[in-house]
Amino acid sequence: MGHQQRDWRRRLFTPLLCALLSSIALLPAPPASASDGPSVSVEVAQLLDEVGKASASYERGLSASVAERARVDQLQWQLADRRRELRKLHDKLGAVARAQYRSGGDLAPTMELMFADDPDELLRGQRLFEKAQLTMDRLLDGAKEAEELTAVAEEKAREAWYRLDARTAELAKIKRGIESKLESARWSLQAQADRSAAAGQCAGAVRLPQSELPEGSAWVTPVEHYSLSAGFDSAGQRWAHRHTGQDFAVGIGSAVRAIGAGRVVSVSCGGGFGMEVVVQHNDGWYTQYAHLAAVTVDQGDRVRTGEWVGQAGTTGNSTGPHLHFEVRLTPYFGSAVDPVAWLRKRGVWL
Repeated sequence: MGHQQRDWRRRLFTPLLCALLSSIALLPAPPASASDGPSVSVEVAQLLDEVGKASASYERGLSASVAERARVDQLQWQLADRRRELRKLHDKLGAVARAQYRSGGDLAPTMELMFADDPDELLRGQRLFEKAQLTMDRLLDGAKEAEELTAVAEEKAREAWYRLDARTAELAKIKRGIESKLESARWSLQAQADRSAAAGQCAGAVRLPQSELPEGSAWVTPVEHYSLSAGFDSAGQRWAHRHTGQDFAVGIGSAVRAIGAGRVVSVSCGGGFGMEVVVQHNDGWYTQYAHLAAVTVDQGDRVRTGEWVGQAGTTGNSTGPHLHFEVRLTPYFGSAVDPVAWLRKRGVWL
């Protein structure tokens, strides 16, 4: 009886279990976490773009604030000039008033007219004096009005400068916040790259959106913003013999681009160069891009001048974030030539 009961249960539950497992297999995969390679690569690229935009906004705000401060200073100088002119006019009017007081005030011109040898000449002098006094009064009124207008303009300019200065400080805070997020994302990307390099298996191409390619030249630099570090044929304890390429000091996640059109002949991870891409160009030369944190192409892909092939990192035998770049006669190590001289012949100066 027990054996028959077990068979009955098996016949009942086995189809149910199979259906349940099938339904689980058909469930959608969970969304990629923030630590997944492609997600982090995209995040770093987006944050780099945001940092660039925030930096540009900050620089514009800073320039506007400096310009407005210069305007405030200029208005202050103008106001000081107005006040000096006003003081001079006050001094002149004071001198005239004192002279008139010493001569008897309003009675002196009448007495002078009565006892003058030539009354007509005296009247002409009086009219000139009155005209000069009227002109001086107008100048005084104009100076006061100009001073008031300049003071109002100065106050408005100062308020504008305070607003711009506050906005610039806000932009700087935003920029620092994005840079902090970027730094965290960069090292998450690098950790993912280190795991791939240690396993000797690349995570696969991350297709990052690239809005535009450089125009007007068949050749470009492998990175846009950089500082040159170790050069070709350098000696040092870090290399077994001599340095075989040109190093570009850049941040983790910085876009690495093909210097010219060609085809990707290899994408590999592990070893001294870490994560690397080799491109064969249309003229038969090869270029290598090493110590990457991510690749954005697959073997066999065609690339155009300036197209992204990866993101810079510090995988492999590397002491810090940088791009190791080589120009080679063949796709293999040991056939490199001086990349600086090679690029210079093609119109690209480093």
